[in-house]
Amino acid sequence: MDIQVLPAHFTLAQFRRAAPLNETNIWEFLFDRNSARIGVKRRDTAVENLEKIFVATFRLANTVGFPVMTLRDLCRETGLSMGGLYAYIENKDQLAAMIEDLVRHVTQMLPAWFAHITQPAAQIESIVRANIFLAEMFQPWLYFVFLESRTLQPAQRDDAKAAELFIQSHLTTLFSHAGEFDDGTAALLAAHCMSLVQDWHLKRWKFRAANVRVDAFADSVIDLLRSRLAAAGGRLKE
Repeated sequence: MDIQVLPAHFTLAQFRRAAPLNETNIWEFLFDRNSARIGVKRRDTAVENLEKIFVATFRLANTVGFPVMTLRDLCRETGLSMGGLYAYIENKDQLAAMIEDLVRHVTQMLPAWFAHITQPAAQIESIVRANIFLAEMFQPWLYFVFLESRTLQPAQRDDAKAAELFIQSHLTTLFSHAGEFDDGTAALLAAHCMSLVQDWHLKRWKFRAANVRVDAFADSVIDLLRSRLAAAGGRLKE
């Protein structure tokens, strides 16, 4: 999947229009990615019910908690019968695996969306800004994987960790080329970037209370990065 070319300073609205995945078409992507295991082959019906199932899962996970949530709870929330639900998922483990798989897939696609940007500092800015916007668009998905990672099967848990480290490693490499950083400093800066992204999707309540919108948050993070990059040896590498 490719992203449309964006300006150097893009907003959430511009990113949402350009990104190959957004809050609207994510359900079609989810169906296509899992069609082999889904028993319902009528696309429009399956997409509609997948949205019901996952929205209800996120709601229940945030209220009663995913570990104690049952498939009967999910039936009640979605209006599906138990047989109807089994056409999409066999158990909670499969449900959690589908969520983790989607988050990992979207995360690992991100660097390729901005591979056309040749200047490392500019690519860092684009990837970090896009990460923040993805955290806004897919907040329930990311929030679930972060909080419920302990409920994932060991292999899925390892995959979720690897997805985060994939982006962090990519940013580390970019930092090492963008300024005069040693390997340890570049790795720390990349880790700080990931922490700031997590701060947005895990603690949005404090930003809502302060009336801080996602575009302003992203701009502030980029300003911090620019200051740090500009201070790296007094110059930036081209």
